[in-house]
Amino acid sequence: MYKIISVTNRRLSEDFVKRAEEIAALDIPMILREKDLSEKEYTELARKILAVTDNVILHSFISSAKTLGHKKIHLPMHLLETSDVSVFDTVGASVHSVDEAVRAQALGASYITAGHIFETDCKKGVQPRGLDFLKTVCEAVSIPVYAIGGITPENAASAIAAGAAGVCVMSAFMKAKCPAELYNSFMSRA
Repeated sequence: MYKIISVTNRRLSEDFVKRAEEIAALDIPMILREKDLSEKEYTELARKILAVTDNVILHSFISSAKTLGHKKIHLPMHLLETSDVSVFDTVGASVHSVDEAVRAQALGASYITAGHIFETDCKKGVQPRGLDFLKTVCEAVSIPVYAIGGITPENAASAIAAGAAGVCVMSAFMKAKCPAELYNSFMSRA
């Protein structure tokens, strides 16, 4: 059995708050990744989502997390390298190289997302890093590594076989007709 983290993109859902409720019912963490919002807009959205579930990891906006009293944050490397994250219980980091993975762990990350592993519309035209990259990252650190990028029920097991503790899924959960059915599809192949 492996873990799944849902990564949000509100633009892919007709009713984003309802989608968050559906994902919350699956009892899987959700990274609220809405990077295109201003800090004020992000804080307002985070407040709505946190009213639905506290199984949320806020993304990038450290002061929003502090304002909301939320102790889980996920950061790109440039923010992890320049921020005091000591107030957080959970700190995630997005990495794109083995060196970044090692640095993220040294800087206090409690988990990392490594990608993109497979082809994905989110990184259209950009060559995926692949399973060998994922395996090398997993071997280089002692914290959990989650594969991200083009993850499907059909390929998730290969990411786990490469050493990942779990997978991050964005588009599939945001677009799914029924998130519970998608979740079951992942779990039936675990």
